[in-house]
Amino acid sequence: MSYFGWKPYVPVAKRRANALRKMEKLKKKGTSIQPIEIKARKVATTFWGKAWCDHIESFSDYDNRLPRGRTYVRNGSVCHLAIEPGRISAIVSGSSLYNIEITIQPLSPEQWVGIKKKCSGQIGSLIELLSGKLSDSVMSTVCHRQEGLFPTSKEINLSCSCPDWATMCKHVAAVLYGVAARLDHEPHQLFLLRGVNHEELVDVSAAISDVTQKGKAKRKRIDDSSLAEVFGIDMENKSETEVKKPKSIQKKSSSHLSNKSKKKAITPKQSAKTKRFKKPPRAKV
Repeated sequence: MSYFGWKPYVPVAKRRANALRKMEKLKKKGTSIQPIEIKARKVATTFWGKAWCDHIESFSDYDNRLPRGRTYVRNGSVCHLAIEPGRISAIVSGSSLYNIEITIQPLSPEQWVGIKKKCSGQIGSLIELLSGKLSDSVMSTVCHRQEGLFPTSKEINLSCSCPDWATMCKHVAAVLYGVAARLDHEPHQLFLLRGVNHEELVDVSAAISDVTQKGKAKRKRIDDSSLAEVFGIDMENKSETEVKKPKSIQKKSSSHLSNKSKKKAITPKQSAKTKRFKKPPRAKV
């Protein structure tokens, strides 16, 4: 029996079992299923995941529904979550399976240029950026509530197929927390969602210099090791070891060269003369 369009309550274990069966059917049809699985007590544990949670929790109109969303995402109700440029699509298990669509406006070119200028020269590598090892000034720039990377409430449009009349239902809230869990492992998807290239924040000149230095050192090591392998010797500096020939070898080589120089070359005419025979003497009568 249902009241006011609501379906009867279904225990969590039964909901999950039903959801798994339906997800398997979608897999067989070729759908790439990307569930959200949270094994720790906290929804997010890294810089980017925590920053996303802090940002959405700062919206006053989301206060009432967010706690239910945390419960849903923790118990594995977010069966599928995919992030694309400007769009989050998900499937959440409730009394039934509900489809959620969240559209987010792309970051404006002017805002992105401003972020890049403020971060210029302060991020040395992609590892620093994606692991969240940023200076305080860079963190304050990317996490700024109005001018940072995260969308404002006005830039977010929420939609769920459930019968709840509220804009922010518990299923949508679960998906928003699911995004935080996804950013823990794939932080570059935040930049994908906002339609910008995260590599543009890296200090390109520093990265090129670092790669060049590593490349030179690698080539030198390869050259030395190759020579050692080919000639079967240990590579040493000239200043440390001077290789000299023994005196006996030097004398032998010098005498050998002097003997060679004394020998005259035999011309073709001389070789022909040596082959001639002398006339025999006349016999006396």
